[in-house]
Amino acid sequence: MATVKEKTVVTPKMEATCVTHARTDLSTRDVSIHIDEPIARGGTNMGFTPTETVVAALVACTNVISSRIAEPMGVDLQNMEIKVDYDFDPRGAQLKQEVNLVFIEIRMAISVNSNGTPEQIEKIRSDLAKFCPIAKLFTQAGGKIVDTWDVSPL
Repeated sequence: MATVKEKTVVTPKMEATCVTHARTDLSTRDVSIHIDEPIARGGTNMGFTPTETVVAALVACTNVISSRIAEPMGVDLQNMEIKVDYDFDPRGAQLKQEVNLVFIEIRMAISVNSNGTPEQIEKIRSDLAKFCPIAKLFTQAGGKIVDTWDVSPL
């Protein structure tokens, strides 16, 4: 039987139409989104700003990757809710000065119902930092992610 070699690099494709200076409509696969600025910054407020979108990607990736980690351990994660606040230096986006560390600290309060033991939940947390590609973007850029988990039994 032949062994199938798993790809280590994939090349997804995305298309964007820049509707205005502030709004971008994007599509990939068979889905699309709007990324937009608020009205106060010349946008139409039809979607998250680019910076809000990248933080939203972190939240969504936290959900997906933590569930992938938990599943083979036999740990159920249900009713997950994530609240986020973050320290952001806007000077670069405002063209005031170059900023090397834009997302200084992101704090995620994660509430979830689970049958996992405290040790299993800690393993999920530590593996999440290792495997979440969006978290890697922030931490490798020098930012800090602080996640607190409030776990209630199923």
